Formats: sequence, C-alpha cells, structure tokens
Amino acid sequence: MEKISSIDYDKKVLEIKHLTKSFGSLDVLCDMNVDLYKGENLIVLGKSGSGKSVLLKCIVGLVVPDKGSISVLGHDVLSLTTDERDKIRMKIGFLFQSNALYDSMTVRDNLEFPLRRHGIKYSKKEVDDLVKDALESVGLPDTGKKMPSELSGGMKKRIALARTLMLRPEVILYDEPTTGLDPITSREISNLIVSVQQKYKSSSVIITHDMKCVEIVADRIIMLIDGKAYKEGNYEELSKSDDPQIKSFFI
Repeated sequence: MEKISSIDYDKKVLEIKHLTKSFGSLDVLCDMNVDLYKGENLIVLGKSGSGKSVLLKCIVGLVVPDKGSISVLGHDVLSLTTDERDKIRMKIGFLFQSNALYDSMTVRDNLEFPLRRHGIKYSKKEVDDLVKDALESVGLPDTGKKMPSELSGGMKKRIALARTLMLRPEVILYDEPTTGLDPITSREISNLIVSVQQKYKSSSVIITHDMKCVEIVADRIIMLIDGKAYKEGNYEELSKSDDPQIKSFFI
C-alpha cells in the first residue's frame, strides 16, 4: 500500500538517552540514543543478538538498564512506581515475536483480555464495537469464535496485533513482526503495520532484520551496531551508503 506519513516532528513520544545494559561481561547496549516522533514508524535494524529486543524490554520496564534515561509520552519510566508504570503500559502496545496468544481462549477472549487485565469497565456494546473494529482493522472480521489452533501463522500475528489495538495505544512496539512467516505473508503484515499507523495515527518502534519489511514500513531507520545507534536515515539514504557495516544489510 502507498505510504503516507503525517509525522509531527515537534512532538517526541519516546526519548532514550545514553542507555546502557550489560549482562555479565556481555555489553548489549552501549550509550544508545533514540527519539521517536508522533506518527512515525521507526525501524531499529540490527543483526540477530544485537540487542534489539533488549531495547524494547527496557522501554516497557521488563529489563532495567544499567545507565541512561527513558521518557515515554513525557514520563520518566525508570522513576515510576509499579502502579504508574502499569498506567503507562496501557498506552504502549507490544506485539510479541511469539504472538503470546492464550491457546485456551477464543480469539474474542484473547482480545478482551487486556481490558480485564487493566480493570477497564466497558458496556457489552462498547466491547463488541472494540472487538469488531480491531478484527476489521487486521482483515479478520469473522474469527472471533475461533481458537488460536485454528489459525495460520499470519492470522495469529494479525490477531495479536488486533489485541494490541484494543487499548488504542499511542505507541506500538513490534518485536520481529515478520519472523517465521513466508515472503507473501511477511509483506501482508508489513502493509498491515502501515495501515495501522495511518488509521490510528500511532507511533511505532519496529525491530527487525527483514529488509523487505524495512523498505515497506520505515519512515526512519536506526542502525544498531555494537550496542549503539551507529547511523540513522531513511531507506533510500542508507541503501546508498558505502559504509561496509551498513551496506551488508542492503545487499
């Protein structure tokens, strides 16, 4: 689909400064700096094991960094109480690489789970409308009664995204959204990420090493190399780079 961006470069929704994280003697993130703007799809591109997933987990508070600061929607997440962090997480959607659907629940129950988890009280009609809109947004309007075991890999990814949309997050974090999918389904998921950005005006950090996904989705790319934001730019700019470390991704 055609990529139409409406990014507000005057509004940062995520600001990471000097983020550092080590596990024992392994330095994963080293003085990492990242900004995300309102309405932007930001790709963090790096090799497997380069620290991309650790970066996302630091943003949502699943991993505590050794140094640095993280501001999400104007809140310093590292200084928040547990209750305050839970409230911020309601505004952050997280699409897990494994999808993390509950096998014992129907698709509808999976979608409703975030509402129950956060104690959000809606009328039955309001919930029905949210479920309907979320499923239609991912192109699976008639799957509410199905079990995850009845879904293909691509359908599970779409349902996981639909569940993320139930809370209308302002920021969405995608952890390797096309991993394990065939090329056609990967392209469909990539186009879906763009569709969600345009419909919900969301801001997203997408970590991946799938270059076709990068080409379709990215407004801006940060190259994560040796634990740092090594270089940033758009797809066209970086694809023309003569730097061997960057060029190797675009061959």
